[in-house]
Amino acid sequence: MGICIKPSDLKYRYPKAVETRFEAKFQGASDPAPFNRDDIYDIIPLLEAVMDQLGRDDGRTLHLLEDLLNEHLPRFVVSRGEVYLFLANCAQEIIEEWQ
Repeated sequence: MGICIKPSDLKYRYPKAVETRFEAKFQGASDPAPFNRDDIYDIIPLLEAVMDQLGRDDGRTLHLLEDLLNEHLPRFVVSRGEVYLFLANCAQEIIEEWQ
């Protein structure tokens, strides 16, 4: 699918960690790198991957993912892979309830 999320699509505003902007970003469900909750350059690739996994491209789903990320993601979930799995699994359950 290859969804492309722009900062203007997001519900919340996120800071930019300019010093790490060009470093490698989300690499898949097994990505062990730490996830920076306060870096839009880390957040957008992860949200794009989850949206692709869910097969969705709507704002309602994107905002659901942001709410899960900002309000429900446990602090012990630290790697990009763990965050991806948390968001994908939680969102899938909620989307099934919508239908």
